[in-house]
Amino acid sequence: MNPYYYNCFNCHSQFSASEIEQDLHYLCPKCGKADKNKPLRGILLISYDYQQLKKSYDRSFFLKQTVGQMWRYPLLWPLQPPEYAKDPPFRKIEWKELFSVDLPATKMHELRLDDYSVKLLDETNNPTYSYKDRASMLVALKARQLGLGAVSTASTGNAASSMAGICARFGLQAHLWVPENIPEAKLMQILAYGGQVHLVQGDYDTAFDLSLEISQRMGWYNRNTAYNPLTMEGKKSGAFDIFIGLRGDLPDYIFVPVGDGVVIGGIYKGFCELQHLGIIEDFPKLIAVQSSGSNALIRFIQTGKFEFLPAETIADSISAGVPRNLYFAANAVRESGGFALEVDDADIVESQKLINEKTGILVEPAGAASLAGYLKAKSVDKIDPNKKSMILLTGSGLKDIDSLKRLHRRPDAFRTEVWQERYVGE
Repeated sequence: MNPYYYNCFNCHSQFSASEIEQDLHYLCPKCGKADKNKPLRGILLISYDYQQLKKSYDRSFFLKQTVGQMWRYPLLWPLQPPEYAKDPPFRKIEWKELFSVDLPATKMHELRLDDYSVKLLDETNNPTYSYKDRASMLVALKARQLGLGAVSTASTGNAASSMAGICARFGLQAHLWVPENIPEAKLMQILAYGGQVHLVQGDYDTAFDLSLEISQRMGWYNRNTAYNPLTMEGKKSGAFDIFIGLRGDLPDYIFVPVGDGVVIGGIYKGFCELQHLGIIEDFPKLIAVQSSGSNALIRFIQTGKFEFLPAETIADSISAGVPRNLYFAANAVRESGGFALEVDDADIVESQKLINEKTGILVEPAGAASLAGYLKAKSVDKIDPNKKSMILLTGSGLKDIDSLKRLHRRPDAFRTEVWQERYVGE
């Protein structure tokens, strides 16, 4: 059995796995709250016996691994070991088979612009083309091990399409609650995977609250970001892959696009675990990047108070008036020695165009926000230009065709003779 337990970030209570999972608690049983239009209270973090795990996972172990193969370090996931196949010849199932999905297309790149360069973590070619697959895989595995056949989640689009695609692979039903303004490409992706779409008249925050209510009533396993501890747990794998992909030569700064705050929280947790295992001593400063039209985390860090304001940004994947992981995300920024900054939508669009044209990587606006944040931080001397930086490209541009239409006008069509005259002459 894989020993792990749950800790409450708010009241610091500790619970065994059975206490949380048998009764299907998502938040702390003592202080957890999921009030409408407010960040979550009492999120649960999963911990392991790190002293024991040091015997299996040390620095040399991780340096031998391949990016995207989460199944290679199974004791760092809150899962039960694989059982034997139910049909003859009753062979033992391997961890790789249990996970079913790799992230082989996750790549490390470098963007060179004038006198500087920045590392890129490219998540645009994951199974459903976004960082969300890291969480969805773990959620699907946990749902199967708990004997639950349906998963539900609220999303602006990426988490929903990810959960729909991963559920299709695992033979699970997917119920997806999305706002009515979801980008058409993401909606079509969900439908193509066979997901059950519940289109909500309202924004993401409305969909989030509705998903909690209906999931509880129907007995569906809920994937809502931050609400389900497995979402943060899956996203911590990004930190492991950054270490593996860079062969231990970590950047000084990592720029992370932030909506609900689970990606940055997960990255922070992953680096904390590498530190607990003695694999690293220090870890990168985490820089939270938000759109100026969806900047609740920045306002909270500045004032220490949360105030609900509706979010409005072209970067739909980081559009959240209520960052559900607000408190832990703020902690991740603070404890890593990082900071938070906002960028205008116009800067996001320009960064999207820059990435597309300079790297051949097609990103959606939310993924480009990280570069916009890097460029702004550099221009106002918030970072040391001589130190190493990395940005996260969290989703493919094919998920938001409208954003590409804003960048490019459809060319005019001409008859054959016109083209011949232009290039060949009369």
